Amino acid sequence: MRIADIKGKYDDIFSLGELCFISIQLEKNGIRPYSGVLDWVGSPSLSGVNRLLRNRFEGFMDRHQMECIGTAGEKLYLVQDKTYDIYSNHDFFIAQNDPNLLEAYPSVKAKYDRRVARFLEKVDTSERLLFVRSGGTYEEVEQLQQVLDDLVQNDYVLLFINAVGSDGLEENDWPMERVCSVNLPTVDKLWGDSDHLWKELFEGIELRK
Repeated sequence: MRIADIKGKYDDIFSLGELCFISIQLEKNGIRPYSGVLDWVGSPSLSGVNRLLRNRFEGFMDRHQMECIGTAGEKLYLVQDKTYDIYSNHDFFIAQNDPNLLEAYPSVKAKYDRRVARFLEKVDTSERLLFVRSGGTYEEVEQLQQVLDDLVQNDYVLLFINAVGSDGLEENDWPMERVCSVNLPTVDKLWGDSDHLWKELFEGIELRK
């Protein structure tokens, strides 16, 4: 698929990770109405995300697989879901949690359960969805398309972003029916002055009212 092929209206748009800059840019461009499951966590392993979606989030963030492995800045702990290799870096404040007890866990888990329920409802009922993912191999993206084919009941498009250090926005001709693959600058630059590239990428993409 080409960028021109993904223009149009969607019932909903979800980030599938790897980092928060996708959800930030969806919001800046007015096409993110609420937080998704993977908006504010680190999900460096696309294979882990594929398993998570294939399992319809079964066991996601269950207490026995949550482990504090360090800090995420001065105020927050970095907590890993060891089953799916997903990292919470916005949920457990150091001032309010012991790293072993994680006292905020019940409220954090309830928040993610609500987001999971909404996501699953949307993939079951929406007529057209857009998913955006950065990070992963060609083979992992092929697997993701297969997972989404099984998970999503109606039409969808996957926009895959390669942060490979291109000078601007470049399209790839990947032979996948539902995947639009693009190259963008490195991750460091995507955190910086890249708003114009995201605006170009998302131009013509709208949420249905």
